[in-house]
Amino acid sequence: MAAIQYIVEGGHRLSGTLRPAGNKNAALPIVAAALLCEHPVQLHNVPRIRDIETLVDLIRTTGAECDWIAPNALRIHARILHAADLDPVMCARIRASILLAAPLLARCGEVTLSPPGGDVIGRRRLDTHFHVLQALGAEYEVGERFRFTTDGLRGADVFLDEPSVTATENALVAAVAATGQTTLRNAASEPHVQDLANFLVAMGARISGIGSNVYTIDGGRPLSGTEFTIGPDHIEVGSFIGLAAVTKSDLRIVGAGVEHLRSTLMGFERLGIRCEVVGDDLLVSGEQSRTIQSDLGGHVPKLEDQPWPAFPADLMSIAIVTATQCNGMILMHEKMFESRMFFVDKLVAMGARIVLCDPHRAIVSGPTRLRGSTVESPDIRAGMAMLLAALCADGSSVINNAQQIERGYERVELRLGALGARIERRELSSR
Repeated sequence: MAAIQYIVEGGHRLSGTLRPAGNKNAALPIVAAALLCEHPVQLHNVPRIRDIETLVDLIRTTGAECDWIAPNALRIHARILHAADLDPVMCARIRASILLAAPLLARCGEVTLSPPGGDVIGRRRLDTHFHVLQALGAEYEVGERFRFTTDGLRGADVFLDEPSVTATENALVAAVAATGQTTLRNAASEPHVQDLANFLVAMGARISGIGSNVYTIDGGRPLSGTEFTIGPDHIEVGSFIGLAAVTKSDLRIVGAGVEHLRSTLMGFERLGIRCEVVGDDLLVSGEQSRTIQSDLGGHVPKLEDQPWPAFPADLMSIAIVTATQCNGMILMHEKMFESRMFFVDKLVAMGARIVLCDPHRAIVSGPTRLRGSTVESPDIRAGMAMLLAALCADGSSVINNAQQIERGYERVELRLGALGARIERRELSSR
């Protein structure tokens, strides 16, 4: 993977219209789930990002055809699949490699894969994946690599020990292929999980409870090819709200998928950022109060993430940067991952007033005038947050390791450049 660097000139207001890309976290499990079907599947609004490209390359090693038929459209034809021993180097690049466990088990009866990669934001346990697949009739061996086998997946009543998104997605795919009825309890219900469930229904699966934390799946039904459009990325929408807020810009986000934004909009309102909903578009004005709303009695407020439908964990980094440009003090509580907040030292170096209380909590006091700096992107979401900080800072900033941002945001420098952002992308020599 080539090293990417962004040179960012801050302090410019932006203006214009932009459309969120397809939901990365829906596209990954949907692309993997397309292997369940022996017939061609066409997917539209697929974000052309590094994580998707890596998954496409990984899928091709299983014998499936996987081709880009348009800039954001994929055709997948898994007529032939072989029992996969997935490449460990490719598995280590993305966490989504674990999503191939269920469809390859269903089609081939076995799969061997290495521990998945992904963002370094804290321990991301895989136990729930193993538990749900075992409950549905799989056996597994854990060593340096993971090996799953089955003599046939069977429906069961399964309680997930945590509402893991990717474990729920593996469980849904396995349950669709299993014989008999499956009930998944304490399941994740994020928009991307709903998108996967709707894709499986489009292929012929029977699933009820979509959008809740209890799914009922009548498994073993014949599946057919289908054409499916992936929904907008609500995390990208939240990132664009933060972008408008910190740069004091007027932006229109079209096709925003507003039905999934209630907790996001409430979170930004706590920071003094309000959006106007017009149909399925969001209008974010550059004229905002940017005054953090105190709790009743004048107490310091708190913004915390929780499993859906609460404020999304993937927007916490964006919210922290936004809070540095707002009037007042707020406690940011990241409940999900113990390393996600460690990027705040980079914001402090740029002039932000932030106290990191512990791995899960930070106090932000604003507004502060940020100054350009040389920073590094530690993961997708913190990288995007650093880009927002650089765009509102005085002077120029250098963001190294920006390929992390490109794992989750498509052509971000071009899309924001069309709004007036000044971002130069450099591909560095690998020497």
